[in-house]
Amino acid sequence: MGKTLAEKILSIKSGTDSRAGDIVMARPDFVMSHDNSAAIARHFAKIGIPKVEIPDKTVIILDHVVPPSTVEYAENHKFIRKFVKEQGIKNFYDINNGICHQVFTEEGFALPGTLALGSDSHTTTYGALGAFAAGIGRTEMASIWATGELWLKVPQTIKIIIKGNLPEGVYAKDVILYIIGQIGADGATYKAVEFAGPVVENFTIASRMVLSNMAAEMGAKAGYVPPDEKTLEYLKGRAKKEFEPIKSDPDASYEKVLEFDVSQLVPQVAAPHTVDNVKPISEVEGLEFHQGLIGTCTNGRVEDLEVAAKILKGKKVHPGVRLLIFAASWKEYIEALKRGIIQTLAEAGAVVMNPGCGPCLGAHEGVIASGERALSTSNRNFKGRMGSKEGEIYLASPATVAASSIEGKITDPRKYL
Repeated sequence: MGKTLAEKILSIKSGTDSRAGDIVMARPDFVMSHDNSAAIARHFAKIGIPKVEIPDKTVIILDHVVPPSTVEYAENHKFIRKFVKEQGIKNFYDINNGICHQVFTEEGFALPGTLALGSDSHTTTYGALGAFAAGIGRTEMASIWATGELWLKVPQTIKIIIKGNLPEGVYAKDVILYIIGQIGADGATYKAVEFAGPVVENFTIASRMVLSNMAAEMGAKAGYVPPDEKTLEYLKGRAKKEFEPIKSDPDASYEKVLEFDVSQLVPQVAAPHTVDNVKPISEVEGLEFHQGLIGTCTNGRVEDLEVAAKILKGKKVHPGVRLLIFAASWKEYIEALKRGIIQTLAEAGAVVMNPGCGPCLGAHEGVIASGERALSTSNRNFKGRMGSKEGEIYLASPATVAASSIEGKITDPRKYL
């Protein structure tokens, strides 16, 4: 019997012949942390080991509250900069780089056949490049800094085949929201999810990142797309180290195989307060909202901003809506500037912010008040996620948020395309 990608990578990284269900001690290729690095460093200090075991494999990216909004956050960043210098950690990205998952990927740390672990639940994003990438806790990251390894349970794999012809006005975000709505927020708990099929193969790397990013919202330990020519082309001149693409064997054993035909799919919206509370847009159309958000690690890349700009070009954001734009990284922001995308969005009345996590985690730069509704391209709509616990968050594609921001109410974007 063959092996899945998850079984293969964890076998290699642990030096064992492992199968789903086995517990292995694995050595990651790269580990990532962000603003929580200060807390991790304090856990690390308690271990009693003076130097990080793997400084060359450690990647630290400041992104959650950038620039810092309070003295406390500023002190946190100062502590991290000092720690990085003392430990000789070269892979440090300060506040002028962008969101950790985008920066980690575009800087060439996310690689096929590798094991990447990050102290953030959406570390699953790197699976878009064929890595086994999983989120871990702060104390777990501290132990990796100390030892260079971590125990992991090899997960069962669910294969999701996406087929059909994706209709105009329907995007990767709609696809993954629909799938999460079908299988539930706990439908893939501690599983690896393999996204396959013709629709996935036709997706850009940016769209594949939407799938793997939101695999976390169905409970997955990892979500990945088998590497192909698009993967290799994206990594040319970018990869931080040599890599070997790995795919599941044709006779690999999956826990289950699910098929979804998206030929008739319509724009989807996740309603409060869970990501699996997904509805076709017709069921929420006409609902007024106060703040729109286009960006984050889920949908802040150039292709997302471009779709929004095409819809908003020559139009104005509704006076009752605050539309915020957060590019996923400075590189994506600069490319959008070069293409005139940022100018179009700004002329329409959108507020263009610095690349970063912004209001997605409810820390700063656009939190919502009690009684307000947000329509966001981010990945979570839990109560209080973007500010007040008395607010509501709806999740949708960049096209849906852009079109809705024109009318001041949730709107089917297909009328503008």
